[in-house]
Amino acid sequence: MDSLTQIALGSAVSVAVMGRRTAVWKAAMWGAVAGTLPDLDAFIDHGDPILNMTRHRAESHALFFLTLAAPLLAGIVARLHGKAALFKRWWLALWLVLITHPLLDAMTVYGTQLLLPFTDHPYGVGSIFIIDLAYTVPLIVGVVAALRLNNARGQRWNAAGLVLSTLYLAWSFGAQQHVDRIARTSLQQAGIEAQGLLVTPAPFNTVLWRLVATTPTQYHEGYYSLLDDQAEVRWTAYPRGGDLIEQHGHTDPVARIAAFSHGFFSLHNGGDSLLLTDLRMGLEPSYTFRFDLGSPAAVGKVPVTQLGMRPDLGRALPWLWQRLQGNTLATLGAATP
Repeated sequence: MDSLTQIALGSAVSVAVMGRRTAVWKAAMWGAVAGTLPDLDAFIDHGDPILNMTRHRAESHALFFLTLAAPLLAGIVARLHGKAALFKRWWLALWLVLITHPLLDAMTVYGTQLLLPFTDHPYGVGSIFIIDLAYTVPLIVGVVAALRLNNARGQRWNAAGLVLSTLYLAWSFGAQQHVDRIARTSLQQAGIEAQGLLVTPAPFNTVLWRLVATTPTQYHEGYYSLLDDQAEVRWTAYPRGGDLIEQHGHTDPVARIAAFSHGFFSLHNGGDSLLLTDLRMGLEPSYTFRFDLGSPAAVGKVPVTQLGMRPDLGRALPWLWQRLQGNTLATLGAATP
């Protein structure tokens, strides 16, 4: 999730666990610090954009390593405030802050390596977008209320924020499963034998859902809104580069993205270069993670360049709003000249 959300979650969890045992501002401050720490790995440059992508949310997001770090951080905090008697409580509070960070990240589609060093599998439920105010605002309101009121009532506001945000996460997962069933039925009706199906919310909401179904040669993009009149999905097909994947799938950059994206990727000729795209994050034809691998003969032997492109918000936001309301529209990719 975005940094603001992680700060709000960390503060809310810390305030809830510490209660009236310490000043609310101290609990909120250290919760914010601990909630931010795992994402500092974003500043590590691994020397390659694909490595930078696939090594983000790795060791710093692993439950095992964060569990080891919790008592060290708690010891520092207890010593700084001269309250050694609160060490165990700080330990519990900061451990919960540290592990809820990657657990929340795992609800997005990116990929969080929760179980390192035992496995580097990138977990990604994909039921919530990386920025969703419906999740974040209750946390912020609860923490602000706890800070301003500085009493038991403020603690109840904070607890209510945590409950509401957690219920929203549960809602997002339930909605995702509902849309998944509709998407699979639509694929069968369309005669599409998909190898994989991605169901993830469109930006900033859990009402409109983006769907990607892959075959060896194509990927099919569709959208479904919970406000649609009919329980069906209209699919738009795009070439996936099956021949190129067969030729270059063994090379390190392609194999890394194939594993990290769980197979939701494409490979295309882009003039003199091969373009590798993670299909999970973006809206056709604009994707956050697209890489120039160099010439076909040099794949894996030359530096990789990231060519990620953000959608044209002037076109994308009105389209998303209209489609969210259940209006039938051509997909952005199909409508692009």
